[in-house]
Amino acid sequence: MVVVQGTKVPLPHPSSLSPSPHPLPTTSILFEPSSLSLALTHSDSSLSLYPSFSPFSPSQTLTLTLTIPSPSSSSTFLLLQNHTNPTSSVGPTVLFIVSSPHRTGILLRLYRLRRLETPSFSRVTDVLCSHKDLRFEPNLGVVLNAKHGASVRLAGSVNYFALHALSSNKVWVFAVKDDDDGGLRLMRCAVIECTRPVFSVNVAFGFLILGEENGVRVFGLRRLVKGRSGKRVGNSKQLRNGGGGRGAGLEAVNCNGDLKGKMERYVVATAVKQTNVKLKHDNRDGGSCFVTLKVNEVKTKSPTKVSMSIKAISIQAVSQRMFLILDSHGDLHLLSLSNSGIGVDITGNVLQLPHIMKVRSLAVLPDLSTMSQTIWISDGCHSVHMFTAMDIENALNEADGNDCNEKLMHLPVIRVLFSSEKIQDIISLSANSILILGQGNIYFCFYT
Repeated sequence: MVVVQGTKVPLPHPSSLSPSPHPLPTTSILFEPSSLSLALTHSDSSLSLYPSFSPFSPSQTLTLTLTIPSPSSSSTFLLLQNHTNPTSSVGPTVLFIVSSPHRTGILLRLYRLRRLETPSFSRVTDVLCSHKDLRFEPNLGVVLNAKHGASVRLAGSVNYFALHALSSNKVWVFAVKDDDDGGLRLMRCAVIECTRPVFSVNVAFGFLILGEENGVRVFGLRRLVKGRSGKRVGNSKQLRNGGGGRGAGLEAVNCNGDLKGKMERYVVATAVKQTNVKLKHDNRDGGSCFVTLKVNEVKTKSPTKVSMSIKAISIQAVSQRMFLILDSHGDLHLLSLSNSGIGVDITGNVLQLPHIMKVRSLAVLPDLSTMSQTIWISDGCHSVHMFTAMDIENALNEADGNDCNEKLMHLPVIRVLFSSEKIQDIISLSANSILILGQGNIYFCFYT
């Protein structure tokens, strides 16, 4: 018999550490599974960081190690691989990056998890930047010479993170590595100039994926940071799993193109010395791949069908080649990529999943050590539904013999959780546990 248990998480509130008598509601949550680190964003855009978060041991969650003051516009966790000793039992270095507006630029504040007897986060006080548009100010952080505007998005992975600034219409790809002096080295690997809006950004398993209108744009991360040849250029140092030093120059690639077949030229500019290398827009050059989402049709009195625009507002990795996409209408799509992202030819296809409900939030914890990943979805009201990646594959296999007709697909829901509070956000902690953010409280639910 399956037993589902739920409990309220007794986290201390930042107001208990400040003179403000009023509690600050939590608006979103982030979780880093390798270190069990938890980040809470509050209504005033301040953040709270909890290392080694353990909902099974409430006493361990009562120590708040760091409060990051407002303002903040976005945040992400980043892992640094230990190249000198990849099999180290200590595990990868965990960083937490926060973006904020700063005068005419974008401020990046970096925090490192110290794996001591009592783990804690501390601000990084030494960052080496070698590019003109980046500067490090010891009392603040790293300042990027770009307009912050109304929206900035951060997406982190292993060794790399991406930053999208709506006002600048650009996506920056950065590499981070440990410096020999104990600090960090921050390197700008690529800049993507976007003439079409970007609504979501994801970096995972060697891919950079941009959520756009009516589809997603997929880049091979290795292709971006190492250039077309895939070799180290110049005398600069290089990160593993892709370059992190000075780039190979300027490449004009087909990205963010028009859906009607018109090719628009986007500039993917690598870091320092730029030599103009124009690439042809054919499959051999690769660079990027645009995959179109299914466009909903609106019924009108006119005999002409009207297509509604949909936006890819959330992208979650399920496995090395599968990604779930949540669109602005509340529908889910499965993106399947044909290669590992190392080669230059990236192709993929998208299939819309059955209409279980209108989805408002999505949580996946990709774990390559298991046969199938657990997927949690919420309607944004009072329910959370659970199914697995294996359920999706089985549904696709069953529908394959019927021309993949959506009506013939059946996606079983394994568990359904109900909350007394309206659900704002959900975070997957493991295959059988989840954090639910309600209207002021956080709940931990698991089944045995």
